[in-house]
Amino acid sequence: MNALPARSSQTRSFSTIFLIELWERFGYYGMAALLVLFMVEKVGFGDSEANLVWGAFTALVYAAPAIGGWIGDNILGTRRTIPIGAAILAIGYLMLAIPGDSLYLVYCSMGVIVVGNGLFKANAANMVRRIYEGDDAKIDSAFTLYYMAVNVGSTVSILATPVIKEHYGWHAAFGVCGAGLVLGLVNYFLMLRTLDGIGSAPDEKPVRWGALGAILGAGVASLFLVAFILQHNEIARLCVWIAGLVILAIFAWLIVKSAAGERSGLIAALILIAQIMLFFIFYNQMQTSLTLFALRNVDWNQTLFGVHLFSWQPGQYQALNAIWIMLLSAPLAWTYTHLGKTNRDLPIAAKYAIGFAVVAIGFFIFGLSGGTAVDGKVSSWFMVWGYGFYSLGELLVSGLGLAMMARYVPARMGGFMMGAFFVATGISQYLGSVVANYASIPKDLTDPLLSLSIYTSLFNKLGFLAIGGTLLAIALLPLMKKLSTAHSAKDAVESSGAVGGLRTVASEE
Repeated sequence: MNALPARSSQTRSFSTIFLIELWERFGYYGMAALLVLFMVEKVGFGDSEANLVWGAFTALVYAAPAIGGWIGDNILGTRRTIPIGAAILAIGYLMLAIPGDSLYLVYCSMGVIVVGNGLFKANAANMVRRIYEGDDAKIDSAFTLYYMAVNVGSTVSILATPVIKEHYGWHAAFGVCGAGLVLGLVNYFLMLRTLDGIGSAPDEKPVRWGALGAILGAGVASLFLVAFILQHNEIARLCVWIAGLVILAIFAWLIVKSAAGERSGLIAALILIAQIMLFFIFYNQMQTSLTLFALRNVDWNQTLFGVHLFSWQPGQYQALNAIWIMLLSAPLAWTYTHLGKTNRDLPIAAKYAIGFAVVAIGFFIFGLSGGTAVDGKVSSWFMVWGYGFYSLGELLVSGLGLAMMARYVPARMGGFMMGAFFVATGISQYLGSVVANYASIPKDLTDPLLSLSIYTSLFNKLGFLAIGGTLLAIALLPLMKKLSTAHSAKDAVESSGAVGGLRTVASEE
């Protein structure tokens, strides 16, 4: 069989993963725009309870890919596991669409979403890594564009689902999330041939039906376990920390047992993951404190020079994050590629330092907005510009997190280590919900001036925390340079050895 030219093949393969990721994020972020508000406004939870349930849920959502990545690498195949996970996610969103007031059904739906995301997330990211493996400049660019797929899907759903909720109810809005993922699955199967030859070793072997049945059975048991955990915050907290300790122990074991060149790359990855964990404390505010701030203390009317343009729903402000990322992703990806061609590309660690600095600016904008409030309400423009700086920081830190894993982690550990990356973000998501509770508003507090002071105090403190992240990233630059150089030297030796081996074979022939 004649192979397609490398550029054409990569582009078509990437497009397939780009589109399924777009639709998967359409479903997830449409649900995320509503769920905390649903718990507060519909179910009657207090801020603190809603924040912690959301934090535990997202921690499990992000922890599950550690198992799903291993399953894709070793049992079902990366390429096959992606649609299985997407189908389970669709079921979870459609369960939320079932009319009724059963809180247990909501918890079970969240359990299904955790299982589906576990099978989908690490494997989709691992496929991008396999498409561009060995080309560092293209990996940074590809993962930045891949990150844009997240935000194309999320923008549409975050803007749409609050409006659908307003006109047709909560359950109809959740149903749209599931329908979008069904469309994504149809498209994936139509384009499946573009992924021929890409994936893990089990993808090239017959399906192990017994193993598939066992995995689906374990998934059913897991959803009930997740539903139980979400109802007991103490157990949720314990599970999050156990997962973190297990992943850290395995990481340490891999570092000790790996070769010298691999060890430097794994240590570099571990340091960068720790910085990403700090970032996701900021990220969690988007669905918790920032959304509840928008509910209570933001003027929903968007005006320009005194002219009314349109009105927001509180959940829709989350779409600002996705809109800014779409606007910034392509120029940033072009910049990475251009700097790479001219050998002037900044190391990932330096990009992280810049990223934390602009995140700090974003949260200071949120925090300082209180000084301009009228009757406890601030202008929507503070949300627009605050999200703008925050989103640029996200691209520089979280947007390159997957590229960092692809660059520093050996291919044979790819699926598991992508999963480990998501476990780390899951832990920090839970920590983010704990931080958000510093701005938890009591149910009997109705004075908007008091709630405004509580929220803006938290946002200013988060701005100073981001400055701390900037200083830490700068302090680690010399160590990261040393580790990256050692890792690159290992890759160069392996490449020269491979070329030498090919020459030997050629001379023998």
